[in-house]
Amino acid sequence: MTTVGFIGSGQIGSAVARLAIEAGHRVVLSNSRGPETLADLIAELGPQASAASSTDAAAAGDIVVVAVPVRAFPGLPAAPLVGKTVIDTCNYGSERDGPIPELDDKSLPSSALLLRYLPDAVLVKAFNNIFYKHLLSLGRPVGAADRSYLPIAGDSAEAKATVAEFIDSIGYSVVDTGPLADSWRQETSTPVWGTPYGPYSEEEGRPVGANAIRAALARATR
Repeated sequence: MTTVGFIGSGQIGSAVARLAIEAGHRVVLSNSRGPETLADLIAELGPQASAASSTDAAAAGDIVVVAVPVRAFPGLPAAPLVGKTVIDTCNYGSERDGPIPELDDKSLPSSALLLRYLPDAVLVKAFNNIFYKHLLSLGRPVGAADRSYLPIAGDSAEAKATVAEFIDSIGYSVVDTGPLADSWRQETSTPVWGTPYGPYSEEEGRPVGANAIRAALARATR
């Protein structure tokens, strides 16, 4: 059993938390408004879930999921994430986050910007390319013919193995995109972002195999 800390408990954060609970893990959730605002979600998730401050959630997690707007990066708790495997689920959008020149001109992937604020964390990009309702519905057991794949990127083989094991436990397999510098291949508006799993209007989504994910990654351009 793994304890997964969450910094951010919105659509993707809460979806990953639900899947983690179903797989037998513990979760510690946090958000920017305080743990008391998560009472209803914690009650729904059950005894394997708890709420805390973002600092305490970061400290509690064997793995920590960061699921916040890019504009919130400067406020993340860096100290408790030193040496920890951190899953970066974040997507940049200038209309929400405000303009960030290095992201707007595509000279920097958003994961590299996150690493500036969490320099001693071990980042793995994952979960950012799939609609949360599809994530909730497409999980399948190991060996299922219609098991879906998710891309991951990171610089640490050990951390990527840890994240792949966690993702496997919640019903998905992974395609390794490469180092964190290549995480742009799974960012917003790339071929692998959202589209392979079907339109948002289809809440059940469509299973996507490894070859389709690899082909979509290969079509990405900057």
